[in-house]
Amino acid sequence: MTSKLHSWFVPANINSHANLRLFCFPYAGGGASIYREWQKHFPKNIEVCAVQLPGRESRGLESPIHSLAQIVNAIAEEIQPLLAMPFAFFGHSMGALIAFETARQLTRKYKRIPDHLFVSGRSAPHLTHRYRKLHLLPDDELKNELRQLNGTPDAVLQNNELMDLLLPRLRADFEVCETYTYSVDMPIHCPITAYGGLDDHAVSMESLAAWKEHTSYHADLKMFEGDHFFLHNEQQKLAQDVGSMLQTAKALQSVSVR
Repeated sequence: MTSKLHSWFVPANINSHANLRLFCFPYAGGGASIYREWQKHFPKNIEVCAVQLPGRESRGLESPIHSLAQIVNAIAEEIQPLLAMPFAFFGHSMGALIAFETARQLTRKYKRIPDHLFVSGRSAPHLTHRYRKLHLLPDDELKNELRQLNGTPDAVLQNNELMDLLLPRLRADFEVCETYTYSVDMPIHCPITAYGGLDDHAVSMESLAAWKEHTSYHADLKMFEGDHFFLHNEQQKLAQDVGSMLQTAKALQSVSVR
């Protein structure tokens, strides 16, 4: 069980001294290392656990998963031993979608609800998307699309051997997003905070604000400087905002208990 947990969640310290876990979900093509520096921006009572999907980094020899439902079902099962304490979810882009559907699955199947859902760089799931089917494009066209998205360094795009390793993972992730179908369900009973980049032309403020439709609690919208991958340049501010909101919520809970 320990090895399995450590493959899905980095790190996965079941005996942690923290009193809240923040699970962080990667964007398409990304791995747990996206959130490698996040822990230093959080107090010790909050443990950052990055989700490591099959087919990347430490799990590079595994086949990537092509279905959102399969990813969510697997995470919902594997995460159980780590839910002995309060928890929250953060996800960027594809990660926001996975975090949202995992939260719904945990609510439906296990009656477990995150303390807070943070969604970043992703339109609300019920909105209709007219994206091109990137996962079906020939390699050269897909590389051009990746260059336009500005999330893959040119040095990587020009390295054919490296791209041969990365493209199957990217195709799988694009397929996860492009074949997703939203199903109506009860709103999640936890706060939702949506984050966006002011220069992200693919995800508008209006589509971020629409996340309020998916909570029976309350929703916030916060914008940062940058494009779709603002979470890198604004990492410290973003992480500190997440930590501040979680700490405030814990303090309020403590007061209410007293």
